[in-house]
Amino acid sequence: MSRFVVRFMKDVLGENGREAEICQSSLEIDAENEGDAKELAKRKFCETQSLCDWSLHADRIQVKAADFPS
Repeated sequence: MSRFVVRFMKDVLGENGREAEICQSSLEIDAENEGDAKELAKRKFCETQSLCDWSLHADRIQVKAADFPS
């Protein structure tokens, strides 16, 4: 298994009227591949946020292999 860092990102407007990218949540996931990590993270994000769909709080998901030991 590999470890991945999965981030749920959202674009919001700042006080100055400019768009900013905000990380809504970041999770470390152990999975076989990026696709599995993404699906596991979606479920965990929904559970912790009490959501039926992750896209209610985020616009996109970033998945990167963790470059640090656990």
